[in-house]
Amino acid sequence: MTKQMHLAAHFPGVNNTTVWADPRSRSQIDFSSFTHLARTAERGRFDFFFLAEGLRLREHKGRIHDLDVVGRPESLTVLGALAAVTEHLGLAATVNATFNEPYELARRFASLDHLSGGRAAWNVVTSFDAFTGENFRRGGYLDRADRYTRAAEFVATARELWDSWTPEGIPRPFAHQGQHFSISGEFTVPRSPQGHPVVIQAGDSGEGREFAASTADIVFTRHGTLEAGREFYADVKSRLAAYGRRPEDLKIMPGVTVVLGDTDAEAQEKAADIRRRQISPQNAIVALEQIWGRDLSAYDPDGPLPDIDPDPDSELVKGRVKVGDPFTVAAKWRALSEAKGLSIRQTVIETSGRQSFIGTPATVADRLTEFVAADAADGFILIPHLTPGGLDDFVDRVVPLLQERGAFRTEYSGPTLRSHLGLPTPVRKG
Repeated sequence: MTKQMHLAAHFPGVNNTTVWADPRSRSQIDFSSFTHLARTAERGRFDFFFLAEGLRLREHKGRIHDLDVVGRPESLTVLGALAAVTEHLGLAATVNATFNEPYELARRFASLDHLSGGRAAWNVVTSFDAFTGENFRRGGYLDRADRYTRAAEFVATARELWDSWTPEGIPRPFAHQGQHFSISGEFTVPRSPQGHPVVIQAGDSGEGREFAASTADIVFTRHGTLEAGREFYADVKSRLAAYGRRPEDLKIMPGVTVVLGDTDAEAQEKAADIRRRQISPQNAIVALEQIWGRDLSAYDPDGPLPDIDPDPDSELVKGRVKVGDPFTVAAKWRALSEAKGLSIRQTVIETSGRQSFIGTPATVADRLTEFVAADAADGFILIPHLTPGGLDDFVDRVVPLLQERGAFRTEYSGPTLRSHLGLPTPVRKG
């Protein structure tokens, strides 16, 4: 029997993922953009619609740089509205566990789960930087080492609140005493249709993988190549048994892009054009400065990489999560540039893209199926480069092929997001 894949739609931000100069691009604020992408995903029988979110505008050299996933309406508000114009699609919001409180957030997610008929999901993220914390009363109070311990206790506390009502609708008092939270009282929202909203997590460190194994229902990962995907998949799944969980209790879904063409060669040409439009000469220098932490505006984007080392203590960029050690990243970029004779811009183009599935609809369907069959993923979160119509071709041309091959559903099997994902209903504790 063909292993079934899961699919989700990501609403992109204003950054180098998207091509906002394209005449087909529309607003990232108007509700019509959200409804278009969500309804396209539901028409394609996708599992869920996913909204990322940031809590402060990013800065570069002291100026606002890009909006990314801020500069638009708050995620839970958007998803509450989408619940009224969709019937089956899961609704996933990114909400920070550092700058929120369990009672308030558990209440909001339980409310979304009720209003949507059991389709809510929470992507749990953390933050430790003081720059983001300046927007909140406590500022940057959380040590980096504490971010996952707080997040784990936050999710556990939210689940205690969701479990405080019996399935028969009887409220029970709750009391939680822990390192980060000490609360007691009565929860005001009855147990929701899923019992607990689905929990999503993204994190590749050892702590992040352990947090996913102990707590999450879905992992959103960047491991897009077959080899890296298989390593990550095997490692995270192997950790589940320690928490009394089965491999199928956690779905691993990398974020990917898709470019389609009538021939594989045409698709490759389109993909190259998209990358050139995403990484302009100016964007290439900015991307370089984000790694080096230095003003590199004097460098030619069509010239070689800088021969100076990064500044690890730089505050040139604020509000952006640092990915890896800057010296290690710079060394990899230099090695790639020298091996292939790449300029600054060409190096950024080569290193900044997510794993893309490029080709005819049949080629892409083959590759997606191969990844799932090889246990490199349980499914994919598709990140389009156009808003809001970037998934139209995929739903119209690739999804039918996956369905014909028995790799993807033709109809939803149940009313809740947990039923889409094949996840068990949480057993009530307490």
